Amino acid sequence: MVSRTALIYSPDFSSFCYGKEHPFKIQRFRLAYELMEAYELTSLPCARIFDCIPAEEGDLLTFHSHSYLSKLKEFSLSDEPRADFRYGLGDIENPVFPGLYHWARLGAGGTIEAARLVTEGGFDIAFNLAGGWHHAHRSRASGFSYLNDSVLAINSLLQKGKRVVYLDIDAHHGDGVQEAFYETDQVLTISIHESGESFFPGTGSEKEIGSGKGKGYSVNVPLKEHTDDALFMKAFDEVAFPLIAAFDPDVMVTQLGADTFRTDPLTRLEITTHSYCYVVKKLKALKIPWVAVGGGGYENINVARAWTLAWAIMNGIELPPRLPARFIKLIDSLGYSNRMLLDAMHWAEDDDRNRALDAVEKSISAIKKKVFPIIIGAYD
Repeated sequence: MVSRTALIYSPDFSSFCYGKEHPFKIQRFRLAYELMEAYELTSLPCARIFDCIPAEEGDLLTFHSHSYLSKLKEFSLSDEPRADFRYGLGDIENPVFPGLYHWARLGAGGTIEAARLVTEGGFDIAFNLAGGWHHAHRSRASGFSYLNDSVLAINSLLQKGKRVVYLDIDAHHGDGVQEAFYETDQVLTISIHESGESFFPGTGSEKEIGSGKGKGYSVNVPLKEHTDDALFMKAFDEVAFPLIAAFDPDVMVTQLGADTFRTDPLTRLEITTHSYCYVVKKLKALKIPWVAVGGGGYENINVARAWTLAWAIMNGIELPPRLPARFIKLIDSLGYSNRMLLDAMHWAEDDDRNRALDAVEKSISAIKKKVFPIIIGAYD
């Protein structure tokens, strides 16, 4: 049976800029959409394209504070540089730029709409390219994130009585989402990420398992640098997949960041399209109403390839391994030399891989000991 899918994208994304020297390039959304168009994935019979509608303030207030939103609005209207470090605003990481509040509301609105589409709109899967701002806190911007769209969308689902699993495969720990649901058993959060021991945001240990009613419902698999495709799939297969299946949520929300790729300039993991596609295919096989959001990725062509592949898998389409000539012509003009959509499976160097294997096995063992009895025991 063919899935009904929705892709959420706005041409307005290109109207904003974090700054020429900032590692987050908004251009990546356009490149992803251009690659989908080049593969004719934006005109599929069972898929629809939706524009982003900015989130309403009432939705934002289900997580964010009045004072923080007021500061975002104030700074967004200013033509001069502004900063307020109490709210994480105005530093190199989280710059203030004209239209900031509207930009953040676009991404948040897209994810809230995706949640509506899979619960009320008759869609099986909805993918918001400009979602995935998992570092935003209640009253503080962090990690390029101003509004936490996944938290807002999950709150809208909780208001409908839904139980939700949140899976984050970005290279960075989904700290803002974990924080929001750390004490509830209605949301199972799972994050597979590069270890925070010497990496932003410094959280996401396997020891962080939730508290109170939420004990056992926060799950973290920290990965040592140089974790490769096989180890990434191992973490997913031995932790995430069985926990999601046991919890059996009403809705699944996944953050599909592409900064885990071995050529990303900000991270130290070594995965490729091989394990990325493996995970996305297994998620689709669960047949759970699915809200997908973008997330990190600081090599633009990696992002375009990853999200195009994810969208193709969501729609049951196998793509050829080479990039379309139309897209190659576009990226040539931008200085990119990429020619291939797919990567071969990658294995890290032996010494690096052995250290990464030891670390992931230690984390998996701890999770199976402390978390599995709670989740699998409760829903078996």
